[in-house]
Amino acid sequence: MILKGKVFKYGADVNTDVIIPARYLNMSDADKLSAHCMEDIDAEFLNTVKPGDIIMATTNFGCGSSREHAPIAIKTSGVSCVIAATFARIFFRNAINIGLPLLESPEAVKNTKAGDILEIDLEKGQIVNTTTEKAFTAALYPPFMSELISAGGLIEYTKKRLAQTKA
Repeated sequence: MILKGKVFKYGADVNTDVIIPARYLNMSDADKLSAHCMEDIDAEFLNTVKPGDIIMATTNFGCGSSREHAPIAIKTSGVSCVIAATFARIFFRNAINIGLPLLESPEAVKNTKAGDILEIDLEKGQIVNTTTEKAFTAALYPPFMSELISAGGLIEYTKKRLAQTKA
């Protein structure tokens, strides 16, 4: 799977409360959640994000509470991938479960600026900054996690598996 988009770059410890503020946690509709994605850290995010764009941060992205609302809001806003030097583990798992690709690449983070355009090959773990013509690598997912992401998350993966067993 090849992804391409503009980078929205943030610093360290971007927590789930700024990804989707707690005041919106009474909502369960993904589209309504995405309408508030990143608003407390970047008021212009929703006015400028386009389908396929990429969020990038330094360390510990997604720290804070274990709510699934945060990766759902990111994915539904059109973001195709999040790249960081490190992720909070529960956020990482929640993102994979909903089919939002995450890549850990400290070198890509160090050498990419907001507004740069990245092209990402998820299957190879390659990140190319087409603005600077620099290439980076990220750790590959284990096969099962790749299947979850390709399927669109754990629920879609399970639906496909169940359909296969009934056939």
